[in-house]
Amino acid sequence: MAELNGLIMEQLAGIVAGIVLILLILLIVIIVQGAKLKKMRRKYETMMAGSGVENLETLLIDLKVQMDTIEDEQEAHRASMESLRSKLTGLKGHIGIKRYNAFGERGSDLSFSMAIVDDNQDGIVLTGIYNRDGSYVYAKPLEAGQSSYSLSPEEKEAVTLAQQAGRNGNATP
Repeated sequence: MAELNGLIMEQLAGIVAGIVLILLILLIVIIVQGAKLKKMRRKYETMMAGSGVENLETLLIDLKVQMDTIEDEQEAHRASMESLRSKLTGLKGHIGIKRYNAFGERGSDLSFSMAIVDDNQDGIVLTGIYNRDGSYVYAKPLEAGQSSYSLSPEEKEAVTLAQQAGRNGNATP
């Protein structure tokens, strides 16, 4: 044991110097970490100053609640848009009009055929025939661009114009 005490006594100066060096390094690390923590605390206090909440956890919870509310509203808007989109395809908004002189008499093009269809080419064809004695209006249903009644060439042209308006995205040609 005396030999061990002698060995420690010989190395005591080196051991003490090593411990002091380690303590100095640890002291420097503590000072650097303290400075970083102080800087981070200032940033945190600056960030929290205008929020009206006491801590970051409360702020994050409030933000999460707001995000959930926004997502719910967005989902409701998305469902509403899908509903509107499905209703718009059934809207009779594509119109084609063909004016003509039905009897080749003197006069102007006072007769007409008008097709009103939706995106599925369902709708109606209205035809107004004008002559000197009177005016007559006829309506024919359309399903998929075809009618159960025979269509005149002018009526077929009005249907074609309405279909073209539908392909071009216009309400009228």
